Amino acid sequence: MINMRRIWFVLIAMFTSLGVLAQSSKHDEIAQKVDSVMNRMTLEEKIGQLNQLTGDGEVTGPVTLNQDYQQQIRQGMVGSMLNVNGAEYTRKIQKIAVEESRLGIPLIFGYDVIHGYKTIFPVPLGESSSWDLEAIEKASRIAAREATAAGQHWTFAPMMDISRDARWGRVMEGAGEDPYYGSKVARARIRGFQGEDFSKANTMLACAKHYVGYGAARGGRDYNTVDMSMRRLHETFLPPFKAAIDEGVATFMSSFNELNGVPVTGSKELVQDLLKDQWGFDGFIVSDWGSIQEMIPHGVAADKYEAGDLAMNAGIDMDMEGHVYIEELKNLLNDGRISEAQINEAVRRILTKKFELGLFEDPYKYCDPEREEQELLSEENRAFARKSAQKSMVLLKNEGVLPLSKDLGNIALVGPLVQADEEYIGTWSARGEGRHVVNVMEGFRNKLGDQASLTYAKGASFTGQSKEGFDEALQKARQADAVVAVVGESAMMSGEALSRMNIGLPGLQQELVLELAKLDKPLVVVLMNGRPLAIPEVDEKAPAILEAWLPGTEGGNAVADIIFGDYNPSGKLTASFPYDVGQVPVQYEHKNTGRPKVEGQRYTSQYIDGPNKPLYPFGYGLSYTSFEYSRPVLNKQQINFDETLRVQVDVKNTGERAGEEVVQMYVRDLVGSVTRPVKELKGFEKIALEPGQTKTVTFKLRADDLAFYTRDMEYKAEPGEFKVFTGSSSEDVQSASFKLRR
Repeated sequence: MINMRRIWFVLIAMFTSLGVLAQSSKHDEIAQKVDSVMNRMTLEEKIGQLNQLTGDGEVTGPVTLNQDYQQQIRQGMVGSMLNVNGAEYTRKIQKIAVEESRLGIPLIFGYDVIHGYKTIFPVPLGESSSWDLEAIEKASRIAAREATAAGQHWTFAPMMDISRDARWGRVMEGAGEDPYYGSKVARARIRGFQGEDFSKANTMLACAKHYVGYGAARGGRDYNTVDMSMRRLHETFLPPFKAAIDEGVATFMSSFNELNGVPVTGSKELVQDLLKDQWGFDGFIVSDWGSIQEMIPHGVAADKYEAGDLAMNAGIDMDMEGHVYIEELKNLLNDGRISEAQINEAVRRILTKKFELGLFEDPYKYCDPEREEQELLSEENRAFARKSAQKSMVLLKNEGVLPLSKDLGNIALVGPLVQADEEYIGTWSARGEGRHVVNVMEGFRNKLGDQASLTYAKGASFTGQSKEGFDEALQKARQADAVVAVVGESAMMSGEALSRMNIGLPGLQQELVLELAKLDKPLVVVLMNGRPLAIPEVDEKAPAILEAWLPGTEGGNAVADIIFGDYNPSGKLTASFPYDVGQVPVQYEHKNTGRPKVEGQRYTSQYIDGPNKPLYPFGYGLSYTSFEYSRPVLNKQQINFDETLRVQVDVKNTGERAGEEVVQMYVRDLVGSVTRPVKELKGFEKIALEPGQTKTVTFKLRADDLAFYTRDMEYKAEPGEFKVFTGSSSEDVQSASFKLRR
């Protein structure tokens, strides 16, 4: 009798081998093509491939020298452009490179496609609050389809900087405070952008940025110095970047900041030694905008010559808008400070990606105006932007106010963000436009039609101390059956170079909300912002608070869907909200200290004027239904290093509505060779439950999941006693104990 199972495994092995061979063959073929091109290149043309210039679109960094980049392209002095947009315009610029330069080497067009291209999704911090990796991947896939239809080959995303400081403006661009979850989100975004085949015209190169430590800028001030232990760097800030390599990310971007006294752009230890040699990254590395020449004001280089020396020897392959490589590499080579082999290696990495994109075969395949017309802002894309915004929103408080009835006669909409279309898309919104945004007023009208009367008053501004609009807002609120206050930050209050000292509601918006709360009307506060806010007074007085972030093109429809109960909120915070700016940096994954806080005892680690815990913790978010958790059940009380621990928890929907819940698992190593955090996220699963339904969620833990950097900086697990926690947030958990033994 034929063993069909054995035949099946043989066939699988055969096809897998064929796939590996085909991939290897393709790699070898590209390598030969790269060598063929390089054999024809002059030194000047090789250096040109390492030079990236900005086009005449929007400027996303300090203003640079006014140069004729088109003439430089003709001379073979440019390998890549950024901020050149549109199918027709990218074709025009590509044509210069392909048809008017000596060798006709195509350009790579790069752009900051961060949370959408034309159809804009919630800011990434908001999107991460969905805890829905498939949705995050799909949003990036849509962004890639739109961007590539408009001529783009490469996105400067995802940003995977871990940050625990809400003052930092770029916290909006990442996935929050946790390295485990941040790594998962990074991989999902990379899959979305890159797909499975670069040669397809709707996939693009992703870029892991900003490597590394940028999210720990001192004082939360953008571009500021970073100083930390190597243990903290490896445990908190490097994991998402290693995950990006494991996912096959095509490119990296070095960060602006110095780390322990050395700008990362000039750090051979971090770039060449760790990233390329130890981790085996085989794509190319681009500097951030001007960060090579910025080593001069950093104080580690006297001039561009020394800056270029540091960057090239660190392993930076492409100079973004620094004009350093194009001016100084030949001089450095002549002086023996660098070798031609180093230049060749950088060029080889860049040309390889151009071949993988298929640009040598068809440099214009991304320049299709017909596809651009069909893809941008399609109904399908907008529909998913609405879903993405729904999933991202987090219900922070609800004292029986939400959802509002659609039968209300009069609803007052108050606040500067009710109709501020441009603000909804936030910063780094690519080619998104406010004119395509559905705001909250429009979302309510779409939802209610003629069923309710909607009145509007701005009430307050984002800045200033004027109360001129208070009277109108309060008058309309008094006449209403319910009040919805849409408040928060303008788009230009979070993002790059947009750090804030005060992270409360800006202007007099908080005072406006507190005045509205005195009216004893059903009051819903809708927050739109790009960072965690410190709002303890609003939390105390407002009966309902919905965190909507800066929600993107379909934000108003998504807010209305949740406010009126057509979508049950399921988002959970990925960044803790502090009580006060004095708590930051703040995160759930803190150390215990030798004197942990004990109520009523003075000589313990605490504030005398406020709590240690954040206002809303990591993993927190409410629903219109309720969930009941069992205690975690372990299949074993102890495991060996080669065994698997199964952790099971039952979750029951005890409410009257169907809903989704993010079930979270945390671990604590009670005794280690170095101190360990009180909790570390090690697993999560988002489940859907009908009323009365119970599901059993099973997590698995192995020794590798318990590993950390020990006292001798080895990454390994240590035997001992552990606690495992399961629950609905980092604070609302139940625990069980187990031992890891050799």
